[in-house]
Amino acid sequence: MPHASPHRAVDYLIIGHIARDGMGPAARLGGTAAYAGLTAAALGQRVGLVTSTAPSIDLKQLSGLDLADSPAPHPTSFENQYSGGRRLQKLLSLATPLGLEDVPAAWRHPPLVHLAPIAGEVDPSLAGRFPNSFVGITAQGWLRGWDQAGLVHASSWEAIADALPSADAVVVSVEDLAGDRSAGEAMAAHCRLLVVTDGPRGAMVFQGNDVRHIPAPASEEVDPTGAGDVFAAAFFVRLTQTGDPWKAARFANRLATASITLEGVGGLGAMVANLAGEKQALE
Repeated sequence: MPHASPHRAVDYLIIGHIARDGMGPAARLGGTAAYAGLTAAALGQRVGLVTSTAPSIDLKQLSGLDLADSPAPHPTSFENQYSGGRRLQKLLSLATPLGLEDVPAAWRHPPLVHLAPIAGEVDPSLAGRFPNSFVGITAQGWLRGWDQAGLVHASSWEAIADALPSADAVVVSVEDLAGDRSAGEAMAAHCRLLVVTDGPRGAMVFQGNDVRHIPAPASEEVDPTGAGDVFAAAFFVRLTQTGDPWKAARFANRLATASITLEGVGGLGAMVANLAGEKQALE
């Protein structure tokens, strides 16, 4: 069972590993759970984060979130390199898998659940274990494999096809699909609502027979890491507030684009809160 888990109810439950990106002095906090959790909190959500880390991870940047942390000998850790708009990623270590038993009892009936695997650590059956909640999935961690050296490669979405219909919304990137946009179309047939993000090109939103491209505003890129996670959290929160996936995608695009002007999670919460407070960000 997790250590140090608060017993108050939460608005936004996110399940996934907090990661350490990089090694040595340059290492920093990463993972969908970190970026999305901070984004949701800045949007006014009380966030409960179910994760597994190691003592070597400094969590003070997540002090505004409620954590249920199952300790592990080593944290999930990645090495990321960017070249020509593409990411070369290596998995260095992996923390403890996460299941329903890791979720505190007080957190099992939240308005919104975000399943956020980054390295296959979240049990896909959890998609069907929160019948009274909005369930959002960022599927990237279920769409990754790695070789013996830890080099990460894309794997087929079909392995999680049975979990997808249980979700209210699923977000993936073109990168998660190995650049195959036709895979997004095939995947959409199994989803109630699917968003495929594509960096500066924005996002494709699939809902039934309605498919729309939502462009992203232009921005100067400093660090693209976590932009898709910011998008997902903003999209899920805004969708539950408005019921309108197109408005939610425009809102999420705006916040995700702004996030690439920052390096790491530092300053992310303040940026999201300030931008979300601007009237034009909500239109």
